Amino acid sequence: MNQYETVIVLTPLLSEEVAKEALAKFKAVLTDGGAEIVHEDNWGLRKLAYPIAKKSNGFFNLTEYSAPGDLIAKLELQLKRDERVLRFLTIRLDKHAVAYNAKKRSGAFNKKTKEVAA
Repeated sequence: MNQYETVIVLTPLLSEEVAKEALAKFKAVLTDGGAEIVHEDNWGLRKLAYPIAKKSNGFFNLTEYSAPGDLIAKLELQLKRDERVLRFLTIRLDKHAVAYNAKKRSGAFNKKTKEVAA
């Protein structure tokens, strides 16, 4: 099983409850297909870099998971069929990206070091 990361942008016309329901549907597709959710990060309503379908905002969600390769096609088919999804992007993570994400989740990059006075 490979490790993947999917970013989903939902239309801003949805309420927060409907957006969570849509994300739960996609999460169910993953778990029913044998995927293991490693990390999920809901970024909330954010401004888009450029308008998509005449919308300038969107609900962003990032999901990192381990899954068999054939499950990705099923997930992306569901994402394409759902009219609530503005955009999505799925990438396969290599070993360096997996290590980087693990460090980022543990907070290794947020720690400040003390400067030594000379």
